[in-house]
Amino acid sequence: MSVTVQNLTKIYGTQRAVDDISFEARPGEVLGFLGPNGAGKTTTMKVITTFIPPDEGAAAVCGFDVVKQPMEARRRIGYLPEHNPLYKDMYVREYLGFIAGLHQLKNARRRVGEMIEVTGLEREQHKVIGALSKGYRQRVGLAQAMLHDPDVLILDEPTSGLDPNQLADIRKLIKQLGQEKAVIFSTHIMQEVKAICDRVLIINRGKIVANDSIEELQRRIAAESVVTVEFQKEPPRKALSALPRLRELRDLGKNRFQLISEPEADLRPALFDFAVEHHNKLLELHKEVYEIDEVFQKLTN
Repeated sequence: MSVTVQNLTKIYGTQRAVDDISFEARPGEVLGFLGPNGAGKTTTMKVITTFIPPDEGAAAVCGFDVVKQPMEARRRIGYLPEHNPLYKDMYVREYLGFIAGLHQLKNARRRVGEMIEVTGLEREQHKVIGALSKGYRQRVGLAQAMLHDPDVLILDEPTSGLDPNQLADIRKLIKQLGQEKAVIFSTHIMQEVKAICDRVLIINRGKIVANDSIEELQRRIAAESVVTVEFQKEPPRKALSALPRLRELRDLGKNRFQLISEPEADLRPALFDFAVEHHNKLLELHKEVYEIDEVFQKLTN
């Protein structure tokens, strides 16, 4: 396991910013770390990255305690904070060379070149960082986070300011990195969660309210199962209404219907058999699911 958090608590005055949370981030997955503003996400990430100590509980990176062995933990972390701290008077290649020196990389020149290529900074590498757009500054931040080939990547809003083309490239890169590293990915953009994350951890008011795959969370919060179907010709209503476990039949017009059943039921196999039995054809058949933003709202409101 690359990151383990156990009963972590951080208190500011009378506020429990993080309240007795436990989770793990494993190699080979991208963990989406979600929550409303002020939920405790950034505080948690700052504890894991050794910027601040916890008041209670513990956190470890690749087996190294972030309080007792902070330097060993830091060596294994690549961190891109929300407010990307860059030396804006330095050139891109110069800055990455400086970061490589801090990490004491033996193959610094080659590694800097690789990161420039991976993050698409070839045309910008000889520019002053302060002259770059916000999107390209984010790329420089990603390059410095990955420069020393860390086991764990912690990315706080890494796609902020990227245009659609840049966004697609960085999403692909993060997904690739998640195949071999543990990636903790914080964002407010729900489409990114669906596109990138293997598992989602949602924190609200300092407490974890969900920790599962997107599909499982969608299933878990559903109060009912809704299937939409369209037949080629009008089906016998009485027989359709008699399907097992059906709660409600809604007529949408033009031979289209919505069938409502209990959450764990899936009427699609029965509808397929129904169409065959009554010599009809299915033009549409799909199960309605909650989108990830609806899941988020239900769990944090």
